[in-house]
Amino acid sequence: MTKASTKFSQYFAAIAAAVGAMAFGTGVAWSAPTGPKLIQGNEYGFEITDEQFSWVGSAMTLGAGCVCILTGYLINFIGRKTTMLLLVVPFTLGWTSIILAQNITTLIVGRALLGIASGGICVAAPMYTGEIAEKDIRGTLCSFFQLLITIGILFVYVVGAFVSAFCLSVICASIPLIFGLLVLFCPESPTYLMQKHKLANASEALIWLRGRNYDPTIELNEMQLIMDQQKHVSESIASAMLRRSSVKALCISFGLFICQQMCGINVVIFYTTDIFKSAGTNFSPDLSTALVGIVQVIATFSSVIIVDRLGRRLLLLTSQSIVIICTFSLGYYFYMKDMNANVDQLNWLPVLSLCLFIIAFSLGLGPVPWVMLGELFATDIKGLAGSISATSNWVLAFIVTKTYNNFREAIGVGPTFWLFTVISLIGIFFIYAAVPETKGKSLNSIQEMLDKREKKNIVNDLSEFTGPLMKNGNKTETTAISNSV
Repeated sequence: MTKASTKFSQYFAAIAAAVGAMAFGTGVAWSAPTGPKLIQGNEYGFEITDEQFSWVGSAMTLGAGCVCILTGYLINFIGRKTTMLLLVVPFTLGWTSIILAQNITTLIVGRALLGIASGGICVAAPMYTGEIAEKDIRGTLCSFFQLLITIGILFVYVVGAFVSAFCLSVICASIPLIFGLLVLFCPESPTYLMQKHKLANASEALIWLRGRNYDPTIELNEMQLIMDQQKHVSESIASAMLRRSSVKALCISFGLFICQQMCGINVVIFYTTDIFKSAGTNFSPDLSTALVGIVQVIATFSSVIIVDRLGRRLLLLTSQSIVIICTFSLGYYFYMKDMNANVDQLNWLPVLSLCLFIIAFSLGLGPVPWVMLGELFATDIKGLAGSISATSNWVLAFIVTKTYNNFREAIGVGPTFWLFTVISLIGIFFIYAAVPETKGKSLNSIQEMLDKREKKNIVNDLSEFTGPLMKNGNKTETTAISNSV
């Protein structure tokens, strides 16, 4: 059996879990093409104001923020796979409520139910993928989560341009059912099964994932060793959360999600149509939104290919640096425009900045925090700590989305983008100083790395940047650099 064929099952299980992310992405994007149809077109037969529809859009974020911690307990109590299957229920109820809506309340309830399902997926799917994957492809498989989110968003943008809000909702409702069907064929997480002392089931799951000729003994022994060490060190979840490695992992995860949300991604997506209009393009709103969606999918797919080659830190640092340049440029353009300066010669600047922003975000800041969510936490706190981190992401998304208009009215569009620039500048120092490289490391070695104080030096940083570019025959160059330092 070839190496590629032994990894097929892992790819299948990771994609199955990521289809839940696609269901999440369709829910997030649904309000973009349906807003005009429901507000101006009165398609559902009852009046919806702009203010009411803003709550329809944000209800999903609130629902997601409320359920993440509960999901953290569920994945440890009933398992990762069972939790994902259970989330099909709120997905289905949410879309049913939206499809059959007779008033604004039913719409908001439906969106909140979609948020509950999406919040649960954001905890369960990355955890599951991080636990089933071998270390050399873990980054790639975990990146599928963000990739399928962007595919779900693009799907809604394209389909929503041609069908009614009712038809779009019916189509979107089928995706969680496909997700549930695919997950049914996947095994439970071997890590969870070991936690529940189901050694035989864990062995069967590993053989399913790694290939029928695989001997799971070494991997099972490593899992057992980690659990024994954790049990010896801490007997309660409270003391486990206070371990050095746990506190560092939480701080890193919080910081990454702050970088992800506070760079202004939701504002850039929200302002896409206005940017294209300001640039004097003749693109329709639907076409411009679809173009951004296509760029996002292509860039995220590129991240899937390179995340296990270039490493997490390099992608994050590169992504954050480009985002800083783009938000500063967008701020400059809109500031000059608000000052009634002649910006006709700069019409290319916002379009270029927007496209580069989307590409940079999709390469690093978008997928990598979700990849590391499945890597950073020890087994005994993974459910709770991962759910707390996911909750912080949703809360930040809600804050940025809801306060953008207030900042725009108070200080203007340009200074608002500059505010994102300042936050991103702080973020790049945080990534450089605090975020470790987890590429190619086992989950056990990541915990050992977090549990001790890492000494960084010039050689480590040079090897991080040159390592992906070096071949086996170039080892002498690395040695020369080390000796010169």
